Amino acid sequence: GVFGGTFDPPHVGHLVTAVNVRHALALDRVILMVANVPWQKVGQREITPAADRLAMVAAAVADVDQLEVGDHEIRAGGESYTADTLARLAAEHPDALLHTIVGDDAAAGIHTWERVDEVLSLSRMVVVDRPGDKVVLDESVDWIRVEVPRLDVSSTDLRARCRDGRPLDYLVTDAVLDVIRERGLYGIGVTA
Repeated sequence: GVFGGTFDPPHVGHLVTAVNVRHALALDRVILMVANVPWQKVGQREITPAADRLAMVAAAVADVDQLEVGDHEIRAGGESYTADTLARLAAEHPDALLHTIVGDDAAAGIHTWERVDEVLSLSRMVVVDRPGDKVVLDESVDWIRVEVPRLDVSSTDLRARCRDGRPLDYLVTDAVLDVIRERGLYGIGVTA
């Protein structure tokens, strides 16, 4: 499974999603692929440097079986496109059946993606549904739907919490919180 994102910061919702999709589809592993330059977010807000986001995701998945951090997009440099990442992974693992894991919001906008036809030919699309009303998806895509628990946690809210001085406890793992503090991310002071 390839679960791409900005992960700015990674939170418990990301982990719950990855673990539940891995279990539901019996995947060997799920890679949380850190975007180098997330082209759909450029110019919308300041993005935390890729190396810091990579360190946070590495900390988040360090003790979780069958989850791993992916740095393919960072090593490639430039803007990050799922089609390029999947092509690299397919070349590295020619016998693997790749699954691209997306939230229902991203799934609804699948046709805004760069080279979406390549993404669809290189992987099965997995849409993460939360309990409640299902998002209407393009029926031309062969979706696999996986329901995961609804956790009302977002990276946007977490960055706002940092700015306001509110705690992140239990919204991110302790290891991620340690990286945030050590690197002084999101306005949280550096620890000694």
